[in-house]
Amino acid sequence: MIFQRALRRELASSAGATFTVLFTIILTWTLIRILGQAAGGKVASSDVLALIAFASLNYLPTVLILTSFISVLMVVTRTYKDSEMVVWFASGQSLTAWIRPVLVFGAPLILITAMLAFYGTPWAKQRSAEYVERFAKREDLQKVSPGQFKESSSANRIFFVEGTSGQTSSVQNVFVNTVDARGTSVIVAKEGVIDVAPNGERYLVLNNGRRYQGTPGQADFQTMEFERYSMRVAAQVQELGSELEVNAIPTSVLVKTPGNAARAELLWRISLPVTCLILMLLAIPLGFVNPRAGSSANLIIALLIFFTYNNTVKVVEASVKQGKFAFGSAWWPLHLAAIIAVIVLFAWRMNVNHRFHPRHMLASFKRKKVAA
Repeated sequence: MIFQRALRRELASSAGATFTVLFTIILTWTLIRILGQAAGGKVASSDVLALIAFASLNYLPTVLILTSFISVLMVVTRTYKDSEMVVWFASGQSLTAWIRPVLVFGAPLILITAMLAFYGTPWAKQRSAEYVERFAKREDLQKVSPGQFKESSSANRIFFVEGTSGQTSSVQNVFVNTVDARGTSVIVAKEGVIDVAPNGERYLVLNNGRRYQGTPGQADFQTMEFERYSMRVAAQVQELGSELEVNAIPTSVLVKTPGNAARAELLWRISLPVTCLILMLLAIPLGFVNPRAGSSANLIIALLIFFTYNNTVKVVEASVKQGKFAFGSAWWPLHLAAIIAVIVLFAWRMNVNHRFHPRHMLASFKRKKVAA
């Protein structure tokens, strides 16, 4: 009991440090990506914090899986390096005695991963899609950020404003360049505001400005000053959530949704908590290191195993989505092979003196070489 409590404390400490590092990296990368989208006018600047939170929630299951795997691996490796495993084995304990405390430590992580995979991540993706769609379906003028040129949805008009009036639709120092059948026209105005006509159409009403039509120096060039000028602003239908991506569909709805894409997404969600469990168990025999060795490549091997496992699941998911495999016969073989690999690796570490063990065979080969 004392050993198990000490082991759980060490695992929790290792997991906390590992999670902090991984989540900070993910959060920084997400922040840079979304700020770039906001600077490019793809998302609203006011939605940046919400989009960062949703994106971080999307990556959280993968971060938790990698955290649990690395944490167990690092603790097991440390016990080998400090020769604590020698005392452990000398007291008659087996390597399998690590399974229970590791599972007690990892059960909350597996549960949280499952909750995120089946409920949290789809909700975050749905909300993120709604924010992006809401911005894409705003009126042309409302998309404009101060000091930034923005093309209209009809691609024949470019807006530029120097400032906005808070949450209202009023803007100051407006520049509008329009290309139509009559040629090119440029309008500059001190102020503009969106007005809704009785029929529901929206117009940009400009006050105290000037309009230039045609090419300067040509006979058809025209210039006029105005106190009030109205132009129709293109607007899209504000229907949100009409079509959700399959990865944003709630699990309760996804189970009832037909099609290969829905089955593939369900396979991915099931794989996340299963992968978390298998990798934690795999880390126990994988953490072996020779105490006499100066360093270990276990962490590099662990990362390669994690990415290989994760990418293989993605390949299987894509195969189900393309109709190459059926869901019922595709979701379990990879995980079964991983479980078998865990059992084989446990047996290998526990039977180091067996004549077919690689270490024993290498020692026998060296003895025969010396004798020759």
